[in-house]
Amino acid sequence: MRMQESAEMYLETILVLSEGGASVRAIDVARKLGFSRPSVSNALKELTRDGYIGYKDSKYIELTQKGMEIAEKIYARHLVLTNLLLAVGVSDEIAREDACRVEHYISDETFEALKRLDVERMKE
Repeated sequence: MRMQESAEMYLETILVLSEGGASVRAIDVARKLGFSRPSVSNALKELTRDGYIGYKDSKYIELTQKGMEIAEKIYARHLVLTNLLLAVGVSDEIAREDACRVEHYISDETFEALKRLDVERMKE
C-alpha cells in the first residue's frame, strides 16, 4: 500500500533534522514544516502507531528501521530531482519546491531512469 505524501514528508523532515546526530523534537518538526504543534502531534501519533517512529526518553523522535527506509528513499529522490532541475536551468527555489512535490508521486521506474542521466553533461 502507498504511504500518504504527508507521512512521507514527516519522515523525510525527521531524517533531515536528525542529520549529524541532532535530537529531534515535535516542535522542531512543526517549525520546519510550518505546521501547528497539534497537527504535528496528531501526525506523529499515527506514525508511532504504524511503526515508523519511536521516542527516546519520551521526548526525542527517532525513525525506526521501517521509517528510515522510507525517509532515505524520499530524501534521495528529493536530492536527485533537485539536481536535475537545477541542471536544466530551473532556479534554486523552484527546483527545490518542484522536487518536493514530484518526489512523492514519481514511479520507481521513472526515478531510476532519471538517476541514470548524466547531470554534468546536461550542464554544458
